[in-house]
This record gives sequence, structure tokens and C-alpha cells, in this order.
Amino acid sequence: MIAGNNDTRTTTHKVVLPFYIYAALSFLAAAILLFTSSQVTGHYFQPHTLAITHAMTLGWGTMIILGTSHQLLPVLIEGKLYSNTLAYLSFAFAAVGIPLLVYAFYTFNMRWPAQYGAMLINAAIVCYLINVSASIAKCKHENVQSVFVFTAAIWLFITTAIGALLVYNFTYNILPRDSLHYLSLHAHAGIAGWFLLLVTGVGSRLIPMFLISKYDNKKLLWRIYALINLGLIAFVLLFVYSAKPVFYLFSALFIAAGLSLFVFYCYKAHQQRIRKRVDGQMKISLLSVLMMIAPLICLLLIVLLLLLSSVNGSLILAYGFSIFFGWLTAIILGMTFKTLPFIVWNKVYHAKAGLGKTPSPGDLFSKKIFNGMAISYVVGFGCFLIGILSADDIAIKTGAILLFCCAFLYNLNVFKILFHKQNSK
Repeated sequence: MIAGNNDTRTTTHKVVLPFYIYAALSFLAAAILLFTSSQVTGHYFQPHTLAITHAMTLGWGTMIILGTSHQLLPVLIEGKLYSNTLAYLSFAFAAVGIPLLVYAFYTFNMRWPAQYGAMLINAAIVCYLINVSASIAKCKHENVQSVFVFTAAIWLFITTAIGALLVYNFTYNILPRDSLHYLSLHAHAGIAGWFLLLVTGVGSRLIPMFLISKYDNKKLLWRIYALINLGLIAFVLLFVYSAKPVFYLFSALFIAAGLSLFVFYCYKAHQQRIRKRVDGQMKISLLSVLMMIAPLICLLLIVLLLLLSSVNGSLILAYGFSIFFGWLTAIILGMTFKTLPFIVWNKVYHAKAGLGKTPSPGDLFSKKIFNGMAISYVVGFGCFLIGILSADDIAIKTGAILLFCCAFLYNLNVFKILFHKQNSK
């Protein structure tokens, strides 16, 4: 994974591993909040729902993606990371800011905990954006995936900047309307601009690489990039000019077209793989690609229902849940056990490589625990989603218990990898 030409430099594990640890613990914390919260149905703008959403988006999704991108960016640009110090600062600011913001939402205290939390998170993203920009500017090997990462970083900054404005708007009325009005703009800049753009960009490199596939199609990737960004820009313009709901279909169709092409890209990579056996980590990652369809269907239904009358709050909750606990979590669950074992293996066995027998990166975690995690995740996700749509408390609690089991087993395997020691025999 880290191989490249002689100019490529590997980012030290000291930069990357804290992001993985923080993300794993955040996933567990979010699963506990999901199980203990009594506000997971009804309207989406509730303190506990907002706390769980930000624990998942920032603590889980964003932190692990920041860690992974610090590791992968040198591979994508065939250069080295501009600054480890900026990466450490990015982690430190986010690590303090995220729990402050989650606590503020949970208690709905929009004063100093939310305001300091929002500012620290923005400081973390500024450090990350500078690091990504400078790394790409210094290298001589720009490619489509690095453009995906750079653009996603800009959308992330836009998302967190809007988020900070919304937090301050609760106290100082700095925006023309209340914060709830701007929530969809904040959410979709983050969902499609940050998560979707980065996952498709990095996934277009990782999925063929881990499948050992010879498939490559730069033109197709540029079309995906253009369609997702056109959909996002159209959404922002429609929102700013308060367009009628029917026009949002154009934005949704652009993004749907981009997603369809990405599914086709992954299908071709899978079809042209050299190694026919696909391991469990890749099966979950490929499942996540198909799970992108669920939130897209919810989004199209929401727009269509807006044209007819009003939208049921459960459908909006299902839309958000299928994104954060659905395709985003699925791809992280799969990719963690493709990337983290290699990082730790490189730390422990790098000096010994070629001098004797060493375990493979895949031997650093338990396959049984991984399979238990995968089963509890798939069943738990399905139960919880059905529970939201049918307002069935038993299905919701069953799903929450299984998702907690999934998070616990995920942490168990992650820490098994992190505490791996070299066998002295």
C-alpha cells in the first residue's frame, strides 16, 4: 500500500494511529448514546439526535478519514506529507473540540461548550486543509484522486464554517433566519462534499488496489468528480435562491448519476480482479458501495413528498441513519482492517522484513471477531432502519443492541492490532 517511487515518503504511524484510536472510541460512544437515548424517533432536530449525529460524523467518520488521508495522501501524490506538526495540531484541536460540541448538543447548551467546540474543530480543519494543499502543491504527480481529496477538504471547511455560524446564531442572531433553516445546507455540504467526494476518490484507488485489479479509468473518475460537484453547487444555488422543491431533483439526479458511475467503476474493478477470492473486509467495503443507494432513494422520496404535501420526520431520520450508520460505517468497517493492520505491521516488522518469517498484516486481527462484528452490523442496521420507518420500539432497541455489539467487537479487534507485539520465537 505504501509502495511508490523513490520520492514517496511514508507518514509515520505516530501521526496516523491516534486518529484510528479516537475514531474507534467515538464509534463505541455513539453506539452507547444510540442505545440509551429516548429521542431517536420523531423530529430530527432534537438534542440527543444532534449529539449522536455529530459523534458519528466528526468523532467516527471524519477522524478516521483524516487519519487515513494523512497516510494515503503521500501515496496518491507520490510525494510526502507537507507537515507532521500540522497533522498533530489537526488531531489535538479536533480531539478537544468534538466532545465539547457533542456535550453541548446533548445538553443543548449553545453557549461556550458549543462555541469553543466549533472553533476548535474549524482550527483542526484549517490545519488539515493547509497540509493537504501544501503537500499537493509541492509534488509533481497530481492525479484525479488527489483532486478529489483537495476538493473534499474545501467542502469540509465550508461545512464546519457554516456549522460554527449556526452555533453562534443561537446566541447572537448573526444570520437572517434561525439556525434550523440552514441545517440542510450544512448537512449536505458535509455529506456529499466531504464524505461522498472523499470516499469515492480514495475508494477509486483503494478498492482496485486491494482487489488486485488492473482496471483503471481516469475519464470515468473525472466524470464522477464533475457530476458530484455539479450536484452540490446546484444544491447550494437552489438553497440560496429559495427555489421550489421540484428543482432540487436536478441536484439529486446529478449526484445519483455520479454514484451510478462509481458503482459501475467498482463493478469493473471487481470483474477484472486478478485474485478471485475476495476477503471479508473487501466484501463489507463493496457492500457499502451498494448501500449508497438507500439514502439516495430516501432523498428522492423526500423531494417527491415535498412536491405533494409534507415529509414524514421518520423518512428524514432514515435518510440520515442510512448515511452515517449505513454506507459510511460499512466502508470504514471494511477499510479499517485493510489499512490499520498494514500500518502496525510496518511499525513492528519493517526492520525485519526479508530477514525471516513474519506474520502477514491479515494475521494481526481475529477473523472470528471480525465476522461477529460484520453479522451484528448488518442485522443491527437493518433492524434499526425498519424500526425508524415503522416506529417500532422493539426493532429500534434490538438494532441498537446489535450496533453496540458491532462497535464493541470493532474496538476489540482494533486494540488487538494496536497492542500487537513482535513474536520473539
